Amino acid sequence: MHIRHVRNELLGALQTVVGVVERRQTLPILSNVFLEARDAELVVRATDLEIEMEVSTPVQNLKPGKVTAPARKLYDILRGLSEGAEVSFEIAEEGRMLVRSGKSRFTLATLGAEEFPSLAGIQADTQVTLTHKALRSLIERVSFAMAQQDVRYYLNGMLLHIGPQWVRAVATDGHRLAMSELALETGVKEDLQIILPRKAVLELARLLDGGDAEVTLSIGGGQIQVQLLNLRITSKLIDGRFPDYERVIPDSQDRRVLGQREKVRAALSRAAILSNEKFRGVRLQLEPDLLRIQTQNPEREEAEEEVEVELDGEPMEIGFNVTYLLDALDAMKTENFVLELRGPDASGLLFEAGESTHSKYVVMPMRL
Repeated sequence: MHIRHVRNELLGALQTVVGVVERRQTLPILSNVFLEARDAELVVRATDLEIEMEVSTPVQNLKPGKVTAPARKLYDILRGLSEGAEVSFEIAEEGRMLVRSGKSRFTLATLGAEEFPSLAGIQADTQVTLTHKALRSLIERVSFAMAQQDVRYYLNGMLLHIGPQWVRAVATDGHRLAMSELALETGVKEDLQIILPRKAVLELARLLDGGDAEVTLSIGGGQIQVQLLNLRITSKLIDGRFPDYERVIPDSQDRRVLGQREKVRAALSRAAILSNEKFRGVRLQLEPDLLRIQTQNPEREEAEEEVEVELDGEPMEIGFNVTYLLDALDAMKTENFVLELRGPDASGLLFEAGESTHSKYVVMPMRL
């Protein structure tokens, strides 16, 4: 293999896939990145056996071939070279790759490309096409509610629920739930539910640019493949049964609070400074036209904020984890929001005012 190309393009390709490479690997070759020069392009691939990312970039192909090289070292070398510099990759001898740019020269140890693992080609049972903007919006509105390293492994990811005329993204960690729906003619005849692993969701959120370009989701055989122009992401799906999220979303609340999202968010952020660092509890006192926010901590420090709101229903007091409220408000886009409540022991429901409730956020109460 011998290729030549501009440093910026090579760095961009490597930067796209290097996030998949774990710093500590049980298999040495998983610390490497797969490189293949074919026709007039360089294919760059990385995997951790759960998710695989492959991107191609045009290059001057002087000699076809393939090899694997240390991903982080190669990335750091390219990042350290000057912008716009011309770089060449060449297999100089068995087990060695030579990287040259101007007067800089680096020799990297390599492993055979034949040993590099690859997720099997997917046999798609279902295909759904949507835009970068739509998929990114779904992920941004719910991904914060995914669990992290929960023993209930099916919570460590995001549910995609695909119906004939809509796609829903849902995430929960058992204490809060986020759901967002997109109206879309999917072409599926029966509802389909799949759970994307947390790492795949975060990589998608990083790579989707929010534009109108199309994204194709191919699903089948316990895998999902996402095609984004010259980038392909293949991931195993979480094999488990996601909770019945529709039963969790309250449908009969007797109190309704309408507030300015940014004002309430700012007040909660200030009050959170003096909340208990472990439990993050905040007390909400609802009165006609007023929301009183109170926090305190074991050092007997206290904070109190008052914000004007519109209350439809009886006054009440309830406790929540302030982080959960802030995450939900941050995910919203509208000027105003709605908080619906039934009582101090029932979950609260938040959504954007003026919208047809395409996104909903459920937060369990706390005893303070």
